[in-house]
Amino acid sequence: MKFNIKETFNKELPSDPILENSRRQVEKACFSYVTPKHTANPSMVHVSPEMAKELGFSKEYIQSEEFLKIFTGNKVIEGTTPYAMCYGGHQFGNWAGQLGDGRAINLTEIEQNGKHWALQLKGAGETPYSRTADGLAVLRSSIREYLCSEAMYHLGVPTTRALSLALSGDQVLRDVLYNGNPAYEKGAIVCRVAPSFLRFGNYQIFAAHEDIATMKTLVDYTIRHFFPELGKPSKETYAKFFRAVADATLEMLVHWQRVGFVHGVMNTDNLSILGLTIDYGPYGWLEGYDHGWTPNTTDRQHSRYRYGNQPNIGLWNLYQLANALYPLIGEAEPLENVLEGFKTEFEDKYREMMKSKIGLFSEDANDQKLLDDLEENLQLTETDMTLFFRNLSNFKKEAENADSYMKVVEDAFYIPEEVKGEVLDKWLLWFNTYQTRLDKESLTDAERNEKMNVINPKYVLRNYMAQLAIDAADEGDYNLIEELFNLLKKPYDEQPEREKWFAKRPDWARNKVGCSMLSCSS
Repeated sequence: MKFNIKETFNKELPSDPILENSRRQVEKACFSYVTPKHTANPSMVHVSPEMAKELGFSKEYIQSEEFLKIFTGNKVIEGTTPYAMCYGGHQFGNWAGQLGDGRAINLTEIEQNGKHWALQLKGAGETPYSRTADGLAVLRSSIREYLCSEAMYHLGVPTTRALSLALSGDQVLRDVLYNGNPAYEKGAIVCRVAPSFLRFGNYQIFAAHEDIATMKTLVDYTIRHFFPELGKPSKETYAKFFRAVADATLEMLVHWQRVGFVHGVMNTDNLSILGLTIDYGPYGWLEGYDHGWTPNTTDRQHSRYRYGNQPNIGLWNLYQLANALYPLIGEAEPLENVLEGFKTEFEDKYREMMKSKIGLFSEDANDQKLLDDLEENLQLTETDMTLFFRNLSNFKKEAENADSYMKVVEDAFYIPEEVKGEVLDKWLLWFNTYQTRLDKESLTDAERNEKMNVINPKYVLRNYMAQLAIDAADEGDYNLIEELFNLLKKPYDEQPEREKWFAKRPDWARNKVGCSMLSCSS
């Protein structure tokens, strides 16, 4: 197989002059050269046919020994020099200093059909940025990343992609809940794919070191390759660059809220400069609609990264990026204008998104109150987000009574017996107002149903689903990975043969590790 190698990052940017793979602070460099670790007995678990095709890999090639070796770190692509990126970041609101690719190694960059792709292995061994960690990954977290990357893509959410999931054949020691009970697990490696894996933290590290020259080199590189429409480097271009990043971040966040995705660890080193969802760790989908929910056990006390706070954290992270970029612009006003506009723009786009989720596509002065009342009602009793919005598309304008109102969404309630008294009264009032509002729409019930069903997914990767696949894979059964992979390729389709996955979280999963509680090692 001949790869169409088009390396830019490690050809145009300054490298770490030290070549030994030792933990260290790296200065005035965007990356360090590093070779993936050879593994004991690698085997391929799953390959994404769509991503393989996108990269120009034939069916025969992805079944070859060379493919297995390259994408488990056991062979370096001829003519390439793998590397780990240097970056810093704010973790849970505090500056953490140098972080970097501690368990990710970039293999190379290729071009295919006019698109540029960076190929990166996660779990392929130690790098200078691994700190006290081993640079490895386990099957549990790798299945979650592999399935979620592709699921998000098919949901229409900006995201990094995944090409392959493999076992290393090694055993890896992990303490799942950081409670002093480590155990050995199966080692695994995911090949992640994106136009670039640049994060906010790549720029922050140079600002923190007051190394403005290297930061300028990196920003100029980023604009040249990923934002060429902004023009040649200048103060005005740098301000436009920040706006472009803010716009991309805003779009990503609106999509997260639309499908009920909670990232779980929105540190500045986990935010892509291209507005892609990156680093799938302790993520989760809302099951009960709860603005206060976070899937991350590390965040349980303060819930900084809870569902309802994601837009605020996106803005907070942009403030940190603005501080980093300020020396290139020399004046605060252009950056402040973007930041001040973010909140209003988000509110406008969020409102339009939520209206589309309930089938409203024209303007009405009372729409905001209707949405506010809905979000309040959804939290009166535990109500499944995915089921509620998907089933709401079946609501009929001519529905005549309370029973017909509630029958449409009754499957979404986790404790149906709580929907009585004041709770029921509030729902009936809302549905009555909603029905009156629908009369102002020109769409027929069938047309509205069709429009709502391309906005509200029927199938999402609930944590219990991923955990079932993990449990089976631990026993050497990968059939559920394949089933879920195919299910999530068409999340808006009915797929009647897979209807069992259109259901509330089962009771056994409510408090099970991996289904409700996830750590950063997840």
